[in-house]
Amino acid sequence: MAHAIDLEWVGEAYRRTRKDGAAGVDGCTWADYAANLEANLSALATKIRAGTYRPPPVRRAYIPKTSGGERPIGIPSFEDKIAQRAVAMLLEAIYEQDFMPSSYGFRPGRSAHQALEELQRRPTYWKRCWVIDADIQSFFGAPGQAWRFPAGEIPAPARRRAAPPGIEPWAHGGNDMS
Repeated sequence: MAHAIDLEWVGEAYRRTRKDGAAGVDGCTWADYAANLEANLSALATKIRAGTYRPPPVRRAYIPKTSGGERPIGIPSFEDKIAQRAVAMLLEAIYEQDFMPSSYGFRPGRSAHQALEELQRRPTYWKRCWVIDADIQSFFGAPGQAWRFPAGEIPAPARRRAAPPGIEPWAHGGNDMS
């Protein structure tokens, strides 16, 4: 699938990437990257297509929690944000069709507010409704385990399609932060 990610695709990913985010471990900002944009995007597209792209370390930062304490977050480099966007665009084009209409998590054009509106509407339609609330505290801190399915439990659509090479490191992205 990586053959679909060419210079034009990476250019679109660059266009869709937020330009006001914090810099990663390399300190490269949007303006720094844009100074040599064509060469940077060309090199990135080449690495992704060849399967040699490896995400750099993620910068760890801490943000205060309203309940006290701090929440760790990972800040990828600007180039890694572009690479993630390019791969996400590809996977979205392939897998979006397999999602149920009632699925709202991290989907384009869907929001938590729409999910709540759907929950308010459905009980009157179904006469009953189950709402499952799961505590995902530390979900992203488990070293890759939260992202894995036992072999027999991989959803059927995922078994039918192979992921492009180079995605595995992002599954561990927040865990190798320094």
